[in-house]
Amino acid sequence: MIRVGIAGYGNLGRGVESAVTHAQDMELVALFTRRNPENVKTMTDVPVYSMDKAAEMADKIDVLVICGGSANDLPKQTPELAKLFNVVDSFDTHAKIPEHFANVDTVCKQSGKIGVISVGWDPGLFSLNRLMGQAVLPNGNDYTFWGKGVSQGHSDAIRRIDGVLDARQYTIPVESALEKVRNGENPTLSTREKHTRECFVVAAEGADLKAIEEAIVTMPNYFADYDTTVHFISQEELDRDHKGIPHGGMVFRSGTTGLDNGTKHIIEYKLNLESNPEFTAGVLTAYARAAYRLNKEGQSGCRTIFDIAPAYIHPETPDVLRAKLL
Repeated sequence: MIRVGIAGYGNLGRGVESAVTHAQDMELVALFTRRNPENVKTMTDVPVYSMDKAAEMADKIDVLVICGGSANDLPKQTPELAKLFNVVDSFDTHAKIPEHFANVDTVCKQSGKIGVISVGWDPGLFSLNRLMGQAVLPNGNDYTFWGKGVSQGHSDAIRRIDGVLDARQYTIPVESALEKVRNGENPTLSTREKHTRECFVVAAEGADLKAIEEAIVTMPNYFADYDTTVHFISQEELDRDHKGIPHGGMVFRSGTTGLDNGTKHIIEYKLNLESNPEFTAGVLTAYARAAYRLNKEGQSGCRTIFDIAPAYIHPETPDVLRAKLL
């Protein structure tokens, strides 16, 4: 059995707890938290420890799945914990992945461990499908659409506006843009032409609703480049109608083949997720298996989804995979 630990117990950590519980070749042996362990109520009977106790468990854990945030947690936590454990994370700040990779790679080569970074669905499974599409159809174009789904970062940005008590923000693909891609028209699409944003906001009593709406739709890096709709609703409505964290999206590769490039092809990969964190946790758990296997082979250093053969993430042996899936 692969002995798994979890660092961090938010939505993603709970998802990993569930995923490991269902994995036939894994056992969950420890949960580490920055909160008071006595105040953390888990779904299983996994022992809960303070994060500063992690070093004492180094010989009892084969892989540590790190479930912190990309903005402030993972850039520090993953390299630090890779000194002691094989690690897996879902770092998703795309522009900073090369820097994060280099930091984790240096530590892992020193510690003799494997670090798998930036696995989830984007970055992660979507990244792999973009790579495969480009390799198979070199003469073509990539298109990625996200949603319809809740953006946790954008929702949090709204909640930070004065007068806002709670909020959910949905990213929604523009259907006309999707149709053009599916029809093989190879359109050139601006940010505004690909997605819209829909916001459901609970405002404090007496708050200036026009000021809140203006603050949302003009917010740089979040909403200013999109057509954004704002709905003001009650807390009861938000809790009843928007309590989940669904997400998903599509990756397309539209390309041509033949000597005259006259033959059209379209690759479409689609995800429709009822729970973004639970699905991401499933990807993390599969790649925790890969980290363990690679390290058992004597390998060390950092890896991404591009570097790991699919057989490493499946619980069955290569012989069984060839017989049943190939």
